[in-house]
Amino acid sequence: MLNGKSVLVTGGTGSFGKAFLKTVLARYPGIGRLVVYSRDELKQFELRQTLSEQEYPALRYFLGDIRDRDRLRRGLEGVDIVVHAAALKQVPAAEYNPFEFIKTNVLGAQNLIEACMDTKVSRVVALSTDKAAAPINLYGATKLCSDKLFVAANGIKGSRDLRFSVVRYGNVMGSRGSVIPFFLDRRKTGVLPITDPAMTRFNISLAEGVELVLWAIENALGGEIIVPKIPSYNIQDVARAVAPSARIEIVGVRPGEKIHEEMITPSDGPNTIDIGKYYLLTNSNAALAERYISAGAKRVPQGFSYNSADNDEFLTVEQLRSLIREHVDPAFSHEGF
Repeated sequence: MLNGKSVLVTGGTGSFGKAFLKTVLARYPGIGRLVVYSRDELKQFELRQTLSEQEYPALRYFLGDIRDRDRLRRGLEGVDIVVHAAALKQVPAAEYNPFEFIKTNVLGAQNLIEACMDTKVSRVVALSTDKAAAPINLYGATKLCSDKLFVAANGIKGSRDLRFSVVRYGNVMGSRGSVIPFFLDRRKTGVLPITDPAMTRFNISLAEGVELVLWAIENALGGEIIVPKIPSYNIQDVARAVAPSARIEIVGVRPGEKIHEEMITPSDGPNTIDIGKYYLLTNSNAALAERYISAGAKRVPQGFSYNSADNDEFLTVEQLRSLIREHVDPAFSHEGF
């Protein structure tokens, strides 16, 4: 699929970007070029220590900000496929610095769309978040805007061989700033702060996120939002998994935070189809839905929605511990905590 192709990853030094790079380099030895596009020279330097151009000749490190349309155009020269992972993501930071998030997450998305149309890019997969479904915080609102821009771009591409698709998923286990690394760090204090004991979240591993993006690159028709079927967890179970003896301190919900997350709202249900491993939001595009249905997809039941509280699958404490060892820290143990 990617052998002989040129692929650019915006935000390539982030948690997802690094996992994507490692997977692609291992799986597609014939890839033509793999470009890391990001704005932080230190993070690029650090990534070079483990993924160097000497060891992987297809790799390129390209400094640039998605806020800079001209720099994006330069970076996209000769690129076939774009994976858009660059974003500002921290919910509290967005509430206090809203326009900074708009400039990166919304205006940056439009810059990328226009730069792709000005070059020879043929496939674009943009990463979204469950917080974009019925958003109550600024971060989620910017990602919803971004999703709408990428979906709508399929209608203005003209005769270009160019498809824009979006993947939307929940909390990535072990990613920077997420709850499990935070709890692992805090458990030595004997106290774990929890916002609300009823809080639930979707859970996906970095590896599953990478596979979702690779599926979208190969199979997406353009205009859909792809949602994986993944389990949920209760935040108290995460605390018990990490440090069963720790005291729980309820600190209250942060600004812009939900008790439960959604990936498909009841309003999105009529435009959602089930393809087995994933749900697809077709955004009122009847022709797109029919193309998938003719290939075997099914419409979801009337009144369908998909949120972390009503999920059919919840991770147990033991399952969480196993996943932490697999995806976060192979030496993890809850003994003594």
